[in-house]
Amino acid sequence: MTERLFDDGDRTDLDPFAVFEEWFALAREAEINDPHTMALASVDDEGMPDVRMVLLNARDARGFSFFTNFESEKGRQLLAHPKAAMVMHWKSLRRQVRMRGPVEVVSPEEADAYFGSRPKGSQIASAASQQSRALDSKMTLLNRLSELATTIDDGPVIRPPHWSGFRIVPTSIEFWKDGEFRLHDRVRFTRESADQPWVSTRLYP
Repeated sequence: MTERLFDDGDRTDLDPFAVFEEWFALAREAEINDPHTMALASVDDEGMPDVRMVLLNARDARGFSFFTNFESEKGRQLLAHPKAAMVMHWKSLRRQVRMRGPVEVVSPEEADAYFGSRPKGSQIASAASQQSRALDSKMTLLNRLSELATTIDDGPVIRPPHWSGFRIVPTSIEFWKDGEFRLHDRVRFTRESADQPWVSTRLYP
């Protein structure tokens, strides 16, 4: 599939989601730390972009999902302006994948399932953190964690209502592979919406 991706033959039957899975499998073998790390871009009310590193937590035929505090800066930005772009760069492979498109909120069931899969310490930290807001000292956060852990004790940690996930439903996915003398290979798949077919285009480096 990778060979067909960058040749000049017919790519009409190639599914970019399947190509991504092939590349991601290679990255999981080659990358030492967090092959599922991605840079996520959003915009604020003034149109000023923000970008930060997050983890790709789930993916399927609908799109690519990550989870966060909806009261954080990225949470508020994406709720107000539900469009995003992301890039995953695997330096060891000299490859990257870029994508962008509309953003939707995952279902409560999906959020509950992922929250429940996390270590209990991470669950408590998510419930205690007022992400992106001013913190007067590290001790304040540690005290909040301690108080919450004592309250919960051996009981389950309930997912906070402000903690959930977003799904990027890509309308553009671009695959990039390093080439000698910077003659990189680039192929971009685009579609008008999630129910439309993909169209691929080779791009100049």
